[in-house]
Amino acid sequence: MLTTDAAVRLYPENDLGDLQYPVGKAPAQVSATIEAQGDPGNWPFDSYKTQVIAADVFTGSGQSREKAPARVEVTGKLDGWDATVTRVHDPEDSNPDVQDDVTITLHRAKGPLIFDVGICLVLIALPVLALWVAIPVALGRTAFLPPMTTWYGAMLFAIVPLRNILPGSPPYGSWIDQAIVLWVLIGLVGAMALFLVGWWRQRERRSPKKG
Repeated sequence: MLTTDAAVRLYPENDLGDLQYPVGKAPAQVSATIEAQGDPGNWPFDSYKTQVIAADVFTGSGQSREKAPARVEVTGKLDGWDATVTRVHDPEDSNPDVQDDVTITLHRAKGPLIFDVGICLVLIALPVLALWVAIPVALGRTAFLPPMTTWYGAMLFAIVPLRNILPGSPPYGSWIDQAIVLWVLIGLVGAMALFLVGWWRQRERRSPKKG
C-alpha cells in the first residue's frame, strides 16, 4: 500500500498524462501509449524508434509535493518484433555514469521476415509459371487445354489474398505493390491473353473451310 500520493510523468508525453497512484492503494499496472517514429512504406524492412523516454516521480500533495528523477526499465516482448533498448544519459544530470533514460528501437523478427520473403517469391513464381505454359500454346507448339483457363483464373484471383496475409499488413501503395504485386498481375493477365491467342489460332486451324 502506498503511504502517500504518487504520480509518474513520462517524457515524451503519453496519451494518459501523469500516471496517478493514490495513497492507500497498491500500485497497479497502467497502460499508456508512446509513439515510435518510422516509415511503414519500407515494409518488411521498416524499423521504428522512440524518442528518449525519461520519467519523473512526484510524491505527496499540495505544498509538500516532491519531484525526483526515475529510472526507466523496459521489460516484456512484442510478437513479431525484435526490440533493442539503448541506455541514454540525461544531459541535466552531472554524473555521466547515470543512464536512467532509454530509447527503444523495433525491427521485424527474422521469422516473419523470412515468411514475407517467401510469399514474395510465391507471387513472383505465379506469372513465371503462367508464361511458361502460355507461350508454347501461343506459338502453336502445345495443344490448347480448356481446363487450364480455370487455373489461370484461380492464379489471378489468388494475388490479393496472398498479399493480404503478409505479416504486418503493409500499407496499400507501398513498394511491394509497386514493385511486385502490380507486375505479377500484369504478367498473369499477359499470360492469360497469350493462352487465349493460342486457343484462337488453333481454333481457326481446326475450323472447316467452306467452299
